[in-house]
Amino acid sequence: MITDCVFPADSMHEACGIAGVFLPPTTAADGDAARALFFALFALNHRGQESAGMATCDGEGVHLHKDMGLVAQVFNETNLAPLRGHFGIGHTRYATTGGSVLRNAQPYLIETLHGPLAVAHNGNLTNVGQLRQDLLRRGVGLISTSDTEVITQMLAVPNLAGATPFGLWLPEGAWEDRIAAFMERAQGAYCLAILTREALYAVRDPWGLRPLCLGRLEWKGATGYAFASESCALSTIGATFVREVEPGEIVRVDADGFHSTQGRPPERRAFCSFEYVYFARPDAVFEGQTVHHVRQALGRQLAREAPADADLVVGVPDSSTPAAIGYALESGIPFSEGFTKNRYIARTFIQPGDHLRKMGVRLKYNPLHGNLAGKRVVMVDDSIVRGNTAGPLVQLLREGGATEVHVRVSSPPVRWPCFMGIDMPTRDELIASQLDVEAIRRTIGADSLAYLSLEGLLHAIRSGIPPDRPCGHCHACFSGEYPLPLPTSGPETRPNGLS
Repeated sequence: MITDCVFPADSMHEACGIAGVFLPPTTAADGDAARALFFALFALNHRGQESAGMATCDGEGVHLHKDMGLVAQVFNETNLAPLRGHFGIGHTRYATTGGSVLRNAQPYLIETLHGPLAVAHNGNLTNVGQLRQDLLRRGVGLISTSDTEVITQMLAVPNLAGATPFGLWLPEGAWEDRIAAFMERAQGAYCLAILTREALYAVRDPWGLRPLCLGRLEWKGATGYAFASESCALSTIGATFVREVEPGEIVRVDADGFHSTQGRPPERRAFCSFEYVYFARPDAVFEGQTVHHVRQALGRQLAREAPADADLVVGVPDSSTPAAIGYALESGIPFSEGFTKNRYIARTFIQPGDHLRKMGVRLKYNPLHGNLAGKRVVMVDDSIVRGNTAGPLVQLLREGGATEVHVRVSSPPVRWPCFMGIDMPTRDELIASQLDVEAIRRTIGADSLAYLSLEGLLHAIRSGIPPDRPCGHCHACFSGEYPLPLPTSGPETRPNGLS
């Protein structure tokens, strides 16, 4: 039975955050799982600010609430109260470049022959067009453009894989078999949080493109379990990090703990390098190392590759600050703050008028005149995508009194779009695919501009990974070398290139 279900109102989702919590049924009170999920999602809100939702289960019914906005805007005491049960999953969705509507908010929840099924997804399927057509040919109706709905319906259909579009009959309740059959057909990035009436499932694609980790949670004297896109969400709710979900792995989480099966053999590892550069929180742990440590290493490598004659190093808050510190430590140039950031600008639904919108970054940043006046400044940024922000930031530093502004970027030029779960513009919108470095320098008005090399990026990322740990990283947005074939052809697609 599905209860408290809101089937709301389109665009494909991109990078997101997912979480799951299974509390010991003997000690968990109604609402405990929902509250734990709320704070886990709150810790993952940087991964998506467009919508949020959660589905919980009490062993009989599944209860759902989702809406548009930040986690703290979507949930309150009134709508948390009906989310009964001792286990559940949650999702926070990244704001895409297209329309923002409720129909694509997650988790997706449907009734199946074997009970309710809820699914939340981080990533993008590259063959979703074919999978979607297969479902439509079987008469399955779809109400959104989201690949998550496609995943949900594939898990619900009783015969999922084989020579015909869906050829293998699966027995009642064999959810691991259903998930494995889906994995045989799916291409692309997917970390899944799946809720049935009996258990939670954490699933990671065979390339390990997006992050997912597991934790153990002591709850009122008994043991519970959790999983999340980033380890910071585990620590926020008091869970102890156990390990990452391995590529191709299906983990069932229930009252007896973790139960692991290999849903599909792992492919060549291709963890997203941009998670280290920008997307993840600095306290997240990937591949045995913290993101903050890697970002400092990126800054140190950048200082070795692209030194500057300057008096001060500043970072663009917040993701660039560790790289700026690393640059300062390696170069010996003092680090200081150059900008004050308004951290509440993303917390309002009130849109600026035309005049304020044209002011752009001034709504978010102000220069610190006392630190900048009369100084030659190195401004470290993590990336330049469209180029709309770097120029105004350079201008702000000059208005703050900087006599020179040397821009250093702690990643290579972004020349190729991402098809693996991060919302990026098309090639025509990527400034580095249209202009060379000198032309970009003139466009943003810097005295000098340099990027970290791809070799330097990979060296900085891998220098802290334990030597006995297998690793591999997707760098397609920098190199155009995608880890798996894409559904298009032509010069923009160069699949199967990894380092």
